[in-house]
Amino acid sequence: MLLADKVAIITGAAGGIGRGISLKFAAEGCDVVAADLNLDGANEILNEVKKLGRDGLAVKADVTNSVEVQAMVEKAVEKYGRIDILVNNAGTLFDVADPSIASIADIPEQAWDRLIEINLKGCFLCSKYTVPHMKKKRYGKIVNFSTLGAIHSPSVAPHYNAAKAGVLGLTFDMASELGPWGIHVNAIMPGPIRTSFYDKVVVGLSDEAKEERFKNMSKNVPLKRMGTPEDVAGAVLFFASDLSSYVTGVQMLVAGGMPLVPSGHEVITGD
Repeated sequence: MLLADKVAIITGAAGGIGRGISLKFAAEGCDVVAADLNLDGANEILNEVKKLGRDGLAVKADVTNSVEVQAMVEKAVEKYGRIDILVNNAGTLFDVADPSIASIADIPEQAWDRLIEINLKGCFLCSKYTVPHMKKKRYGKIVNFSTLGAIHSPSVAPHYNAAKAGVLGLTFDMASELGPWGIHVNAIMPGPIRTSFYDKVVVGLSDEAKEERFKNMSKNVPLKRMGTPEDVAGAVLFFASDLSSYVTGVQMLVAGGMPLVPSGHEVITGD
């Protein structure tokens, strides 16, 4: 098992990518602290983790609230005595922003502030309170979540993409600072991953129309499909395990080949 007897805090663990990571980690021998605003959802994930033979905690935490984040970290340390892995997965776009807005001139200031707070400040706070415990052990794996849109925006979402670009800057800085302490810091940049993230984009559509919408989203992906939470979890596992023992300050695209532009040329297989 790649994470035998490790302890991980995973934020935004209640659904989608967070759920996929939690279950992947548990299957690899890791105890999981499932943190989410949705405590019922976090408890559901915890039950699944336990079915895989691992222990864990379900914690209600708003990653923008320093008091709640500090309490989350303290609960993990109180139970396990350490934190080996932190996955800063919590983030959002459509839960705050109107997906119909297609211009920076129309974005409400409140929506801008809130998305920066959730997607960037949340990453900062969780790291701020976790890092001292990792320093004590001179070991740690931190995986931050950015997005493909931070470098190659597939749609107009400047507040979200700016926050996630900030996550990349934070990742590089932390990797430089924390490397001497044996703490690795890397970033995942998901492309189109089919989760409830897109619920507000397809609200009101029939099942057939939803499938057509997702099919259209896949057209510019070289692998010709949307990704799954399991696809992302595999990449996070690499960064969280000792497979990446000499890797830090890296941004990894998990986007099916994007932002490559399909050429339309015939593929020669050699068969």
